[in-house]
Amino acid sequence: MKLVEFPALVFVVSLVFLLGCVWFGAQVLKRFWPPDDTLRDDFSTILAATLTLLGLIIGFTFSMAISRYDQRKVLEEAEANAIGTEFVRADLLPKADAAQVRALLRDYFDQRLLFYTVRDPAELKQVNDKTAQLQTRLWAVVVGSANAAPTPIIALAVNGMNDVLNAQGYTQAAWWNRIPPAAWLLLAAIAAASHVLVGYGARNARMERRLLLILPLLMSVCFFLIADIDSPRNGLIRVAPQNLLAIADSLRGP
Repeated sequence: MKLVEFPALVFVVSLVFLLGCVWFGAQVLKRFWPPDDTLRDDFSTILAATLTLLGLIIGFTFSMAISRYDQRKVLEEAEANAIGTEFVRADLLPKADAAQVRALLRDYFDQRLLFYTVRDPAELKQVNDKTAQLQTRLWAVVVGSANAAPTPIIALAVNGMNDVLNAQGYTQAAWWNRIPPAAWLLLAAIAAASHVLVGYGARNARMERRLLLILPLLMSVCFFLIADIDSPRNGLIRVAPQNLLAIADSLRGP
């Protein structure tokens, strides 16, 4: 189980971890390395630079999550267009094959909708297995028509089916494309170092206890938001199959 797959858990773990870093700096590090007031200005410079670097890394990671989210939205639109176009191009096939392709596309469409909505891994596996089976049957029908009558008109239907199959592959690849673990580790390391320095720089930990809660809380919210956007299935911010739903009536009609 990957921690980043569950944004709420990322928030809780981040908050506890960062609060522990602040406590370590304020209570432990000060005992073994008491701060020197003559170096206060230098320490402030280092702390500011560390927090600035943390902000840059958070912005960079957030940008990575947003770009992947936008990619998933674009590919959902492309997949809906591919299915809708092939449903219309089925008229180019022989009558019996056209009816079979439309029936299979309706089932295929239902599975693609489920792909965007299910969260249970077991149910998702069933959806993917059913999708693969339908793809095989759809391709067999259009290839059979092409072999029986290899005309440019039939080729349009074959090309459209190829787009349908490719669109699903591109979508699946986009959902697998997540923020690399190395980026998360780098973010966690810089956040830990900066929070240790914040705790170490507190003049009076008891008096500033409430203030020391602010930065860990805000950073945990940032981590939660990044993990939520980057989690296509378990997050609150998810890609809704709006374009697929827009063509639902035309596909499910008579």
